[in-house]
Amino acid sequence: MKEMGIGLLGFGTVGAGVVEGLQRNGGLIERRTGLRLVLKRIADLDVDRDRGVAVDRSLLTTDAMSVIDDPEVGIIVELIGGVDVAREFILKSLERGKAVVTANKALLAEHGKELYRAADAAGVDLYYEASVGGGIPIIRALREGLVANRIQSLYGILNGTCNYILTRMEQEGLPFDRVLEEAQEAGYAEAEPGLDIDGLDTAHKAVVLAALAYGQSFDMADVSVEGIREVESIDIGFAGDLGYRIKLLAILKESEGQIEIRIHPTLVPRAHLLASVGGVFNAIMVHGDVAGDTLYHGRGAGREATASAVLGDIVDVARNIARGSPARVPAFVHDDQHGSLRRVEDVRSRYYLRLSLKDEPGMLAKVADILGRHRISIASVFQKEERTGEYVPVIILTHRAVEGNFRDAIKEIDALKEVGAPTVRYRIEDFD
Repeated sequence: MKEMGIGLLGFGTVGAGVVEGLQRNGGLIERRTGLRLVLKRIADLDVDRDRGVAVDRSLLTTDAMSVIDDPEVGIIVELIGGVDVAREFILKSLERGKAVVTANKALLAEHGKELYRAADAAGVDLYYEASVGGGIPIIRALREGLVANRIQSLYGILNGTCNYILTRMEQEGLPFDRVLEEAQEAGYAEAEPGLDIDGLDTAHKAVVLAALAYGQSFDMADVSVEGIREVESIDIGFAGDLGYRIKLLAILKESEGQIEIRIHPTLVPRAHLLASVGGVFNAIMVHGDVAGDTLYHGRGAGREATASAVLGDIVDVARNIARGSPARVPAFVHDDQHGSLRRVEDVRSRYYLRLSLKDEPGMLAKVADILGRHRISIASVFQKEERTGEYVPVIILTHRAVEGNFRDAIKEIDALKEVGAPTVRYRIEDFD
């Protein structure tokens, strides 16, 4: 029986889940793989707090470098989070020839290129399945299962907090602020929720997926990101009447030699599989030119789901070490055949527009004239007898047009004296 020593950096919620998983299923892993995974050291700034899992105190230390330098540790599991300190520990681990497993999507999004190069130079594994989608094996699918495919599109619901909020707003007709507060009380949202609700967590995950899908490193600054703070129940209701649900969607596409990466609230047809993903669940749909559509669905966060992904990576890395084949599947492979990043102003999309217009003759004609001059064609118009003072909400669905044209048109529409409030706009994704 081959023994593999593991060093754990970070003994928080997920770290405790990894320890518990090893204790519960270590024997199962041995029977399936012929490998004995042995937890040698655990580093954390707080070694006294009860994590709900029994650990020999001799394994605990506040000195992470003592874990990294331990000759009996061959696999470093980084679960401390953050960027700067985690980056330093991972680089030192790789320099010492230690394989690394991490769940740190922010670090990979911001410093992935450096870490991938360090792993390649050291000839060791860097695995990061838990960085995207919790227990959903999307990283493995892109690195291995779909490696023979050109990824033409990827759509992801990648943040459980946002999906939970939008689901409850739709089902119960509640305003955003109230659902957010209740999500915080239930533990589904952080006390400071900006990373989630402003779309940054989803953007980190999208950048990690884009690197794998397109063989290029992308900067966060290049990604168009919109969160869900401004989503209103009225638009969720109107979208439902029109046959759509609003989801915070990560969209990756390659067409005509250019790549799109964008995150924003999106109208998704209710008949589409992604529209049925509710609550804290995540889902990713990938379209490969050979495989066609494949869908990956499951819990996108939480102790058990994330720990499952971490443990799967540990087993893969241990197998590679045991068989003398480290870096069998590289952390990242550069592909010079892919194109440049498409500017968001040049992206083509359909739109949902909610205008607040005076209820008087000729108003729709004025709006239609402005849209037409900006090369935007109207697909349908929808109006309910709901009034705010002298203004009524008018919903316009458009055909596909260029983002920059929409921005210019909306600016001109909102300047009309007959418009009572700024135009609300959402993109529509028809998955065609």
